[in-house]
Amino acid sequence: MIDIQCLGSSSAGNAYRISDGHTAILLEAGFPYKSIQRALNFRMSDISGCLITHEHLDHSKAAPDIMRAGINIYTSAGTAAARGLSGHRLKVIKALEKFTIGTWTILPFDIQHDVEEPLGFLLANTAGDKLVFLTDTYYCRHRFSGLTHIMCECNYSLDIVNERVAAGHLHPAQKKRLLRSHFSLENVKEMLKVNDTRNVEEIWLLHLSDGNSDAERFKQEIQETTGALVRVADR
Repeated sequence: MIDIQCLGSSSAGNAYRISDGHTAILLEAGFPYKSIQRALNFRMSDISGCLITHEHLDHSKAAPDIMRAGINIYTSAGTAAARGLSGHRLKVIKALEKFTIGTWTILPFDIQHDVEEPLGFLLANTAGDKLVFLTDTYYCRHRFSGLTHIMCECNYSLDIVNERVAAGHLHPAQKKRLLRSHFSLENVKEMLKVNDTRNVEEIWLLHLSDGNSDAERFKQEIQETTGALVRVADR
């Protein structure tokens, strides 16, 4: 059984601890290292590795300190170059090339964001659990089968964005960038419809926008779409 702990999920910072009871992994490191230490009750030695999706600091801020603490960072060459990461604790990974950390087998895959080589991750463990982690992308071209857990960005809804643009609360240029860099409620629902969600136990909605989202509405609509238990990650 997978245990998911959200340390924070917003443009202010993103980090999540997942564990199957044998191997604990940190997904993203978007807070100062001391904040991550405190959130994990200073049990950093329990973390077997840290996966980072892309270079933006709200996802990678603590990466250098985590490597100095003796924990391997797994990320793409593009992200490593953009963040200036190097050393033996850096493990450069490529889309569609599997690797393992403890009891987890991890398949990175390409996503669509305005950075170099952003990645999503599909994690499967020896107990048969399968989790997809997908954030900061406006589209996903991949399909997944046998999922038991989904952690997915649900940043905004197009009708909320349009209302804010019309009211002058959001610049049209910001809307344009948003639509080409982040996952909308509408696209999340379409993605879920084309994937096999029959065995999904939990769906976590991540990285909701401060101004362009509605947590209760998003939760309800995803529950109605899938019938699965839906949680909204704390910001």
